[in-house]
Amino acid sequence: MFRKKKTIKEEFDRTEKRPAIRCSICTGEQVAGFQKLSTGKFEEVMVLRNEEDKKEYLERYGIKETEIVKIW
Repeated sequence: MFRKKKTIKEEFDRTEKRPAIRCSICTGEQVAGFQKLSTGKFEEVMVLRNEEDKKEYLERYGIKETEIVKIW
């Protein structure tokens, strides 16, 4: 019947980027992505609508919850 989506493992350069979640103070919207360490520029990957989206982000890139930086 219904199959669970396969999570595709993707890599990112940990020496140049760090995992981050950009949060809007006004709307509460959260966007997961990566922040470039040299410039501070944020690269969007996906919108986080709920905890399942966040878990998918963590699994897809092999990130631990403690590695994520919040950007306001």
